Amino acid sequence: METTTLALLCLAPLLVWRIYSRLKKLVARQQSHLWRHWLVAIGFPVLILFLATTTKFDILPLSSLGAGVLAGGWLGVLGLKLTRFEQVGKHFFFTQHRYLALAITMLFVARLLYRGMEIYLNTRLAVPVPPPPFGQSPLTMAAYGLFTGYYATYAWGLIRWRKRNQTLQSSE
Repeated sequence: METTTLALLCLAPLLVWRIYSRLKKLVARQQSHLWRHWLVAIGFPVLILFLATTTKFDILPLSSLGAGVLAGGWLGVLGLKLTRFEQVGKHFFFTQHRYLALAITMLFVARLLYRGMEIYLNTRLAVPVPPPPFGQSPLTMAAYGLFTGYYATYAWGLIRWRKRNQTLQSSE
């Protein structure tokens, strides 16, 4: 095994730990900004549709993407039920369920890191065998669908929560 490959394998756990520690800060109590929720709620479904076209409508990757989106949507509803919502004056705050959000995000990041390692290790072979394109890998599509389905559903739930509480605040 080459030195660069060994170095990469040794640095991979450090990279995962750094990503995890960064994400842990993002799952803490956050102020709710409606424009961010709208951006995710509209942007992620658009990305799902774009990625569905990259599958070239092959049944396995497309069904994996759909299953991931459905599972992510279900987990998004569960995540909303486990979320702590707060209103301090005119400001809205929410705290996601830490372990659920971290698990979904780290699963997606792990899949992307695996794809990167797969591409890197294939370039080191005497006769490189290219991995399937991004849109043709069922596991990648499932992880992407889970991630985007979760956060799109979560963002729609946050928008509904904000709209519901905005009317309560204006009636007082």
